[in-house]
Amino acid sequence: MTFDPPPAPTLSGAETFIGLEASVVDFWRFAMNDLRTNNVRGYLAEFLVARALGSSAARVEWDPWDVTAPDGTRVEVKSSGFLQAWGQKKLSRPTFRVAAAYGWDEGTDSWSPEQRFHADAYVFCLHTAATHDEYDPLEVDQWRFYVAGRAAIEAQAGASMGLTTLARVAGEPVAFSGLREAINSAGDPSRLARPT
Repeated sequence: MTFDPPPAPTLSGAETFIGLEASVVDFWRFAMNDLRTNNVRGYLAEFLVARALGSSAARVEWDPWDVTAPDGTRVEVKSSGFLQAWGQKKLSRPTFRVAAAYGWDEGTDSWSPEQRFHADAYVFCLHTAATHDEYDPLEVDQWRFYVAGRAAIEAQAGASMGLTTLARVAGEPVAFSGLREAINSAGDPSRLARPT
């Protein structure tokens, strides 16, 4: 016997709970009301990358990468910013880290036997606002994206990267308008011989 779940329904937010006077949008407001929190900012960054690539697929929690482009490019997304959802005495110092990891294989219903880098391209999303007065996570011009291919990230071997190191590894950041092209350029070479 297997317990394969059906595809998740596409929700509008208007769906209501049974036995509770609330809707799905009420839950979303409860769980994701503040787009500055680290986990929600991460989801937002993944959404921006997916949209830049023309992907409308929902995120898959257990995939060993975050976004799959329509052409099959696998993209890992990380996010950070100078401001947080809590009080700060000074601006945060953004750092990013990507390490080799096990991946879940739905076909075998098990974790991969070895840790590795699973994505073809890696996107490091930085929200650049430095004051709360200007902070608007929905303003795509406030985001900058550092993009690197797998080989460059593997060479880091899981080390943390501040912005100076990140620029050395990934090159200068691009605006949202240049994100698709940067991912395509970074992802193509590694996709040719990616592990299965």
